[in-house]
Amino acid sequence: MRLKLKQGFNLKQLSAGVLSALAISSGAHAAGMSDNEVRIGYIADMSGTYSPLAGPNGLIAAKMAIADFGGKVNGKKITIVAADDQNKPDIGANKVRQWIDTDNIDLVAGMVSSAVTIAVNKVVEAKGKLSIVSGSASSSITNQYCTPNSVHYVYDTYALAHGTGEAVVKEGGDSWFFLTADYAFGHAMEGDVSAVVKGSGGQVVGGVRHPLATSDFSSFILQAQASGAKIVGLANAGADTINALKTAKEFGVVESGQKLAGLLVFLHDVKSLGLETTQGLQLTTGFYWDRTPETRAWSKRFFEETGSMPTMVHAGIYSSTMHYLNSVQRTGTDAADAVLADMKKNPINDFFATNGRIRDDGRMIHDMYLAEVKKPSESNGEWDLFKILRTIPADQAFRPLAESKCRLVAGR
Repeated sequence: MRLKLKQGFNLKQLSAGVLSALAISSGAHAAGMSDNEVRIGYIADMSGTYSPLAGPNGLIAAKMAIADFGGKVNGKKITIVAADDQNKPDIGANKVRQWIDTDNIDLVAGMVSSAVTIAVNKVVEAKGKLSIVSGSASSSITNQYCTPNSVHYVYDTYALAHGTGEAVVKEGGDSWFFLTADYAFGHAMEGDVSAVVKGSGGQVVGGVRHPLATSDFSSFILQAQASGAKIVGLANAGADTINALKTAKEFGVVESGQKLAGLLVFLHDVKSLGLETTQGLQLTTGFYWDRTPETRAWSKRFFEETGSMPTMVHAGIYSSTMHYLNSVQRTGTDAADAVLADMKKNPINDFFATNGRIRDDGRMIHDMYLAEVKKPSESNGEWDLFKILRTIPADQAFRPLAESKCRLVAGR
C-alpha cells in the first residue's frame, strides 16, 4: 500500500515528523506508569503480636491517603493489596517476590518485624522496586542493611535510645538490665541503648533474651530483679512489652525500688495497661495525636474510620504514602529510581513531619518527641495519655551520617 502525499509535503518533513512522534511515544512509555496503574503492596503483622502497631489500621491509613489523593495519579488508577507476614521473614519475602513477579507491585509499604523488613528489602532491591518501611525499628535497616531501594520513615532504635536512654540516665538511672526480644529489632535496640548508657557514664549489668510472642515473663522478670539494676530496659514491643509490664507489676518491680524503661512503647500499649500501671513512664515517639491542631484534625478523621487513635506508625504510613504519590505525580512515572530521587529532593511538610527529609542512606529524619505517661488525675479522656516533655530535633534524633556504615553514604 502506497501513501498519497499532499502536494507540497516534503518527504524529509515526514521522516522528521515520524522520528519525532516515535521519540515522544518512546519517552512517554519510559516515563509512564507500568501497566497503567500505580500498585502498592501493604505487608505487616495483621493478627499477631505486632498487629496493633500497624496491622489492619495501617492499611486503613494507606487507603485514606489514596482516597485523599483522589484515587488516581495523572489519570492512572492507584490500587493496593495487603498480606499478613505473620512476623516470619520467609513468608514476607516470598509474598513480596510473588507480588512483584505476578502483580507488578511498584511500592511495598508497612512492615513491622525488622527481620521481615531486612528479608523483604533484599527482594525489593533485587527486583528494582521500592519499599517504604514505617513499622520496623531496627536502625540497621539504614545502617549495615541499607539498600538504594528503601526508605525508613517513622522511627528507629537509635532515635528511641537517644531519646529515652539519655533522659533516664540523666535522672540517675545509671545501671541497666535488659529484657530483650531475641531477633534483629531487640538486638539493635539493646545495642543502641547500651551505647547511650555507657556513653553517658552508666553501666549495663546484664540482660536476658526472650523469644518473640512470649506468654510467660516470670523467669525473665525474676532475673531482672536479681540483677540489682536501677533500670530494667524493655527492648521489645507490642504484646511482649504489655506482658512484660504486667508481670513486672505482679512481681512488684517498681515497688521494690527498680524502674522500668519502655524503649518502644505505643499509645495502645499504655491504653491497654491503664494509667495506674504506666504513669510516669517516659518514652520517645515520632507522633502524638494531641500535639497540634493538625495532628488532632487528622487523628479525628482516623478515629472516625477505625474507632481508635493512631500510633506514630499509622500516621507515618499515611504521610509516606502521600509523599510517594506526590513524587509519582511530579515525575510522571512509577519507576523506583526516579520516584525515590524525587522523594529525596523534596521535603516532607504535613501533620506528621515539618521539614522532614530523606537522606542518602534512606533514613527519613524528622523531629522526635520525649513524652511522659500522665497520671490518672492529669488525664481528661480515654486517649489523653501523654504529655510532651520536649522536642528532639531531627539532626539530634537520628544517627549522624558520619557514623553510618551504609554503603550508600559518600566516602564509604
